[in-house]
This record gives sequence, C-alpha cells and structure tokens, in this order.
Amino acid sequence: MLQDIYTTRGESLIGTPWTAYPRPQIKRDSYINLNGNWDFSVTKPEFTGKTIVVPFCPESLLSGIHQHFEEGEQLWYRRSFVLPENFNRGRVLLHIGAADQLLQCWVNDVHVGNHSGGYESMTFDITEAIARENEIRICTIDDLRNQSFPY
Repeated sequence: MLQDIYTTRGESLIGTPWTAYPRPQIKRDSYINLNGNWDFSVTKPEFTGKTIVVPFCPESLLSGIHQHFEEGEQLWYRRSFVLPENFNRGRVLLHIGAADQLLQCWVNDVHVGNHSGGYESMTFDITEAIARENEIRICTIDDLRNQSFPY
C-alpha cells in the first residue's frame, strides 16, 4: 500500500528537480540536465500523454505517477532534447543515477546499452548515436521474485 507522505522539501518542490551539477568539483563545460518530465508508459512503448517526473521512482508522490506495478512489468521512459549550438561534441556520456533491476537504453533508435543490478548508477557512451535533435527511450523491469538482485 502506498502512503501519501511528503517531506517538507518535497512539498515545496517546483519545476525541474535537482538542477545543480551533481559533482561540482569535476564539472564539464558541456552538460545537459535531463531531470524533469519524461513520457511514461507501462508494458508497451506506446506513449499516450502520461508523464513521470525524473529522477523519482513511479511509486513516489513526487513522480506524478504514485502507483505500484506488477512484478516484471516493463516501464518505458522517453525524453526528447536538442543539443545547444555550443555543446562540446567530443565523447558524449549519458549518466543514469539509478535503475532497478534491468534497464535497456536507446538514443535515436540506436541501442546504447544494458544494465542489470539494483540501486546503482550507470553510464553509456552515446557519442555515435547523438545528433542535434535527440530522443532517449529507456525500458526498465523490476521483479522482486528474482532474488539474484539486491532489494
């Protein structure tokens, strides 16, 4: 059963969450924060207007979804973005702060990586897939019946 509990900080949250660079001591010149509203779909990558606020998990109030899903269901996320004109196009890395348990990621329909595990960050080199206008799609599967992963 999900509870409707906010922290004081959660109650006052407006706009895009956590816009500050995550590691200021090693800040890069080119950086785009992709937190905020993403398209969201369950089971099929058919997006019909439902959105989720990233980086919050779907079960949380702050995500805007506030729902628990069946074990093993696919949760799909999609976000479009445009690279600024002055964006340094050396190696372009996509950092995902956490996902549980299985994750697949595509950029512009190019599969850029998989991840398995729980509660840890991952990084994908998306240099070969990136363009000026971009779409990221992520599929996650969480199944607590599979005890080979931490939970």
